[in-house]
Formats: sequence, structure tokens, C-alpha cells
Amino acid sequence: MHISDFDSPIEYYDKRFGVQAIKLLPGQYAVTQQEKLLVTVLGSCVAACVFDPSNGVGGMNHFMLPSINKTANELEKSECMATKYGIYAMEVLVNELVKSGAEKRRLQAKVFGGGRVVPSFIQHDVGRFNAEFVVNFLNTERIPIVASDLCEEYARKIYFFPATGSVFMKRIHELNNSTIIERESQHRWKLSENPVVGSIDLF
Repeated sequence: MHISDFDSPIEYYDKRFGVQAIKLLPGQYAVTQQEKLLVTVLGSCVAACVFDPSNGVGGMNHFMLPSINKTANELEKSECMATKYGIYAMEVLVNELVKSGAEKRRLQAKVFGGGRVVPSFIQHDVGRFNAEFVVNFLNTERIPIVASDLCEEYARKIYFFPATGSVFMKRIHELNNSTIIERESQHRWKLSENPVVGSIDLF
């Protein structure tokens, strides 16, 4: 199993599904062939669930913005912050899948997020930019999108089973607390120090 090197994703036992799970935050990813559940919560961020249906290798990422500023310092480009940007997050995910035994020609994707839920960024519609980026990236790489739920005005909680490619998604129409907004705003504020120019089961 391959996971992010920094701020390692939280592993826990998910009582709802009765399996070991890995919770991903912005900038994190995980690739596995084990019977594990990958979980994340998305506001304007996007997550790509990519898998090889023939051998059960799959992974998911969680990124905040499409691309990194050309003027960003080398530390930003080379270390943990880079995977908070779609261009790096997607390349890392695909590369790790191939390293883990997936065949690129067989990869399929399910993509989620890009909601308009962060008030201070609604005028820029960051979610739409993220959604457009992930669709364009996958089309360019010839990885078919077999299911998606993008944009709109709600947050989402994603449960992804890499071994089967199955996804369960919960739409969050009302944020009873500000956790998602605070988390995305905090991470996006850090990034702004270097400004940047199938089926789904609902329950």
C-alpha cells in the first residue's frame, strides 16, 4: 500500500461498512490492493477514485487547486504541498497505481467534488476549475470516467473500495458545522502564499 509521506492519513475501523478505512485530507492520497476503504470529505476540492478493475489495484487523492504557480519555490514544488494541486496529485496517483501493478490502459475513474461551498471563494468558483481540470486531465490521459458527481452547491462524503471500484457517496446539503469550510480555507490560505493563476451509491 502506498500513502502520502506527510501528515499520514488517519487509519480507523469503519463501523458502517465493517472494514479498516483510511481517511484522506487535502493533499493526501492512498493506493492499495487490500480490502480497505478510502474515505474523504469534499467541499470545493476534488477527489479522483482511479482503479484497475482487472486486478483490484485502486487509489484516491484529494486536491485543492488545479495547478501550481510557476513562481512557487522549489520546496513547494518538490515536497508535500505539491500534491494539493491537481496536476501533481493526478500524476502521483496514476504513477503509484502503475507501480502497484495496475495497467494504465485498463484504468477507470470516478470523480467527485468541486462544490460551491466555501463563501470567500465562491466568486472565483474554485470548485468548477477543479472539476474541469480533472475531467480534462483524465480525457488527455485516455482514462475513462465511468461515474462522476461534480460542481453543484453541496459538499460530499466519499467512500471508495479500491479492490472493487465501488463508491458510496453522501451528499451534504447543510453544513451543521464549519469543519469543511475551515479546513479548505486554512489549506487554501497556505497555498495562497504562492498564488495560483460507473455507478455511485447514494445514501
